[in-house]
Amino acid sequence: MTLDEGPLTLDDGLGAVVPDPRILLYPRLRKSPFFWASRRHGVAMYSVYNHTYHPRHYGDPVAEYWALLNGVTLWDVGVERQIEITGPDAFEFTNMLVPRDLTKCEVGQCKYVFITGEDGGILNDPVLLRLGENHFWLSLADSDILLWARGLAINSGLDVTVEEADVGPVQVQGPLSGQVMAAIFGDGVFDIGYYRLQEYELDGMEVIVSRTGYTAELGFEIYVKNASRDGVRLWETVWAAGEPFGMRVIGPCHMRRIEAGILAHGCDITFDTNPFEVGMGYDWMVDLEQEADFIGKAALTRIKEQGVSRRLAGVEIGGAPLGTFNDGSMIEAFPVWRGGERVGEVTSACFSPRLERNIGFAMVPTELSDIGTELDIETPAGIVPAVVVPKPFVDPTKDTPKQAFVAGNGHPATEN
Repeated sequence: MTLDEGPLTLDDGLGAVVPDPRILLYPRLRKSPFFWASRRHGVAMYSVYNHTYHPRHYGDPVAEYWALLNGVTLWDVGVERQIEITGPDAFEFTNMLVPRDLTKCEVGQCKYVFITGEDGGILNDPVLLRLGENHFWLSLADSDILLWARGLAINSGLDVTVEEADVGPVQVQGPLSGQVMAAIFGDGVFDIGYYRLQEYELDGMEVIVSRTGYTAELGFEIYVKNASRDGVRLWETVWAAGEPFGMRVIGPCHMRRIEAGILAHGCDITFDTNPFEVGMGYDWMVDLEQEADFIGKAALTRIKEQGVSRRLAGVEIGGAPLGTFNDGSMIEAFPVWRGGERVGEVTSACFSPRLERNIGFAMVPTELSDIGTELDIETPAGIVPAVVVPKPFVDPTKDTPKQAFVAGNGHPATEN
């Protein structure tokens, strides 16, 4: 079945199966501040993320992938709800939530962080924005961290306020993103460093621009305040600026994020996985030497000392080309086999158009995570051979998103 074919049913012996059932649009689920704007571009598939409709693609995920790599793209990521933490004790409280040492996070800086539970499990992996000495946003992945943080705050004894801000982000990503952003904000936008932010007023709208994204490509995020009022107007402003550059509206490009080794909460990381299992136990990401007694510190100290029994490995997968991950082709994790025994599972996988092979992440026993280890993976088409390979699969040092821009043309400095 292709994406543009009409209704199709399959018979599994028990009755008709609709392989691509519709998602119900109704009041019970939340709408992004950009819902009505992005919908006009032909959303072909939604999922639900943070109780909110999330555009997954607009009909052709592979074409969206190439637009991201070669041009400029606009994403509705208003599902990334912003948890705002303020008050005299906001720094102390936020530093308690995450394993990173926030004394090393300056005002105006962003950090990719984990929020860990008391057992060291990963409850969420947001981007943290530090807007003031005691003012933070957590740009959330998909889990109910607002409830977790509010529950902790009530019994913390700290003077802190935790609430959901009326803020919505869009992403502008791709090699031409700089030109579009300069058309909106001027050449000063090029001065924003990687994982840094800057506040702007744009035609009466209050926005924050950051050099962040879910692509490992050049790109920015624009966070609009008063999003319930100004979200659609921001979208239209960005779209008008982007049209001369061939901007395309796309969904989250999972092929590119898998190439980049970017993890998805709920798939590659869950409440039951810890930073050391997923290869993110770096001293700067899980700082066990810091003075702050963050939640999960004792458990993560013990895990580091004892070691882990499983790891998330990169794998190349044989067989016919897989789907794009965001096309509904990977309903469940793929079982991983070794010597006739099931030993793990593939948590994310796709066919990489530029690498021209199937790639993914597999959670396997530590002894089977070494480069070159041969495995068997059960895909929808059957059991196929696989091999453990390094990840990320593309640009492992993230040189692409870290590039500087040349003022005046918006091109990466390395191209000139």
